[in-house]
Amino acid sequence: MKLQLVWLAGAQSADREVLQDTVYRPTLALVGHADKLEPGRLQVLGLTEINLLASLEPDARQHAIEALFSFDSAAIFIANGVEVPDAFLECAERHSTPLISAGVSTTALWRGLNHQLSQSLAPYVVLHGVFMEVAGMGVLITGDPAIGKSELALELVSRGHRLVADDAVEFHALSPETLEGCSPVLLRDFMEVRGLGLLNIRLLFGEAAVKHRVQLRLIVQLTSADSWDASNRFDMQAELCRILEVTVPKVRLPVAVGRNLAVLVEVAVRNHILQQRGYNSGDDFAQRQREQIAFGDG
Repeated sequence: MKLQLVWLAGAQSADREVLQDTVYRPTLALVGHADKLEPGRLQVLGLTEINLLASLEPDARQHAIEALFSFDSAAIFIANGVEVPDAFLECAERHSTPLISAGVSTTALWRGLNHQLSQSLAPYVVLHGVFMEVAGMGVLITGDPAIGKSELALELVSRGHRLVADDAVEFHALSPETLEGCSPVLLRDFMEVRGLGLLNIRLLFGEAAVKHRVQLRLIVQLTSADSWDASNRFDMQAELCRILEVTVPKVRLPVAVGRNLAVLVEVAVRNHILQQRGYNSGDDFAQRQREQIAFGDG
């Protein structure tokens, strides 16, 4: 959702640092509880706060506005596109506090700012690989250089799946169990394929072929067939990988001439979905074996 933001005053302090990871509505601070204010926090004023200020006597109103701007807020947002008193503009300039109007409701603005803060302030790491949304699931394709990651991703896009990021992927830890990946702005929509150069996937395949961000659910590591360890043929999900303290399942796929890796990735994703639902085909097969042996002994 676009928040329809417009600078009102204090633009000279656009680089002011945000120190708090929550958005605050200073309703109580406007009626004398200034101890609720903290420096470096984003403040949101809606119709409730604006009407409250309008109901105060002029001296009390001026005192409340002065108190609001005296705590070095990172920025103050006015929701609903309402007109603010001139005292707001004067205080914003004098205290060098960004004052910004939003054309959306207070709730929409509060949610939008909190979401942006969770994205911007979350721990993150940049990993090499191709990040795709396959069958609705975020899949990071990794492997040695020139092993065919981008070619595989291009085939997956042609099969209806979506590109998130190529080469460099930013992963943000939004919670102890959630990693969200996206592309750096400079690389968004682009993919480099040997022999074809740099491709704009959005223009080549349409809007539905790309996605800005998705949660990481599975890592697929492409491995040379020469180094493949076939000691466990019945378990596609043999490893767990930790990224920013979040555990992510990883499967290895051997690369060899004649193997349709796109189909294998699709099957790996579907198999992972089944495992999340409690079904393991290896365990099922082993149980059938045990039942067959028991039936034969009987």
